[in-house]
Amino acid sequence: MTQKELSQLNYLRQEILEIQGRIKVLETLATKCTAQISDMPRSQPINDKIGKYTAQIADLKAELEIKVYRCYQEFLRLNRYIEEVEDRQMRIILALRYIQGLTWQQIAHKIGKNDEQYPRKKHNTFIKKLDERSDNT
Repeated sequence: MTQKELSQLNYLRQEILEIQGRIKVLETLATKCTAQISDMPRSQPINDKIGKYTAQIADLKAELEIKVYRCYQEFLRLNRYIEEVEDRQMRIILALRYIQGLTWQQIAHKIGKNDEQYPRKKHNTFIKKLDERSDNT
């Protein structure tokens, strides 16, 4: 597995957060729409803003549901891969980085190290070995 493949869960989570943000904005816009009641004739057709926003929200929620499902599948795939890594500390580093999305400093703290370079270097060595193995196959 490459570093790009390991990072897919994080990218999916970012996409989910972005979609959730768009949904909130649209919901806010939809709730701010107020109907104007007037007996005065209008020259322009009335736009159905609430209907437009509702349709966009429904589309985004469907997209969100698909992304959440893909995120769950990616989580399972990544978790299975990490569980197969022989080095216990490397499993912890990979899980903290790619499943929990922690920074190198946070990872160092979790594994009892003060220097964030320790888990980063150990990770980079591991990834380099993975890349070499995939190049040889």
